[in-house]
Amino acid sequence: MKYKVVIFDLDGTLLDTLKDLANAVNYALSSNNYPTRTIEEIKSFIGNGTRVLIKRALPQDTSAESYELVYQDFINYYKAHNLDFTHPYKDIKTLLSTLKEKGYKTAIISNKNDDATKLMQKEYFSDLIDVAIGTRNFSKTKPNPESTLEVMDILNVDKKQCVFVGDSEVDILTAKNAKIPCISVSWGFKSREFLEKNGATIIIDEPLDLLKHI
Repeated sequence: MKYKVVIFDLDGTLLDTLKDLANAVNYALSSNNYPTRTIEEIKSFIGNGTRVLIKRALPQDTSAESYELVYQDFINYYKAHNLDFTHPYKDIKTLLSTLKEKGYKTAIISNKNDDATKLMQKEYFSDLIDVAIGTRNFSKTKPNPESTLEVMDILNVDKKQCVFVGDSEVDILTAKNAKIPCISVSWGFKSREFLEKNGATIIIDEPLDLLKHI
């Protein structure tokens, strides 16, 4: 074993959350008389947390007051509908079960709200993920390494024992800032070409391919 702990991003890495996120974004936009966005547009907006997602979805000249109204509508709708279409990617549960059998510890670090992150961990991976941390009021979002370092403290491991797995440039930067390796995945919200242009050094195309690198 090269590592003892595998830290995963959530959206686009373990779970396909795109349809539920898109539905929530477009509900919030249309409810406030803004034009809706395509799935591909919303896909490109994901990665830096829900506040940035809504900011990117709105016109640039949107007032702060209007932004907050749209954001709250998004949050309320997504809270009620975040499990409608969300599902683990193919072979993800097999991968996590295999990691557990082999003695690895696993964690989720997400820019999604902490409550939603923990809800999804409980719903889909209750016995397969040891720690799940999302964005809290007092915490900094990825690519800040704060939550990554918190996971290391909770699991009592050092940087040399950890690897980060994610689907975006944000995850690559998070790993870099935490001074740990990153393995990028091509099945999520960013293309292989995009990942390569943004510094990915290892890219896997299937979940079980991860076992070859850890």
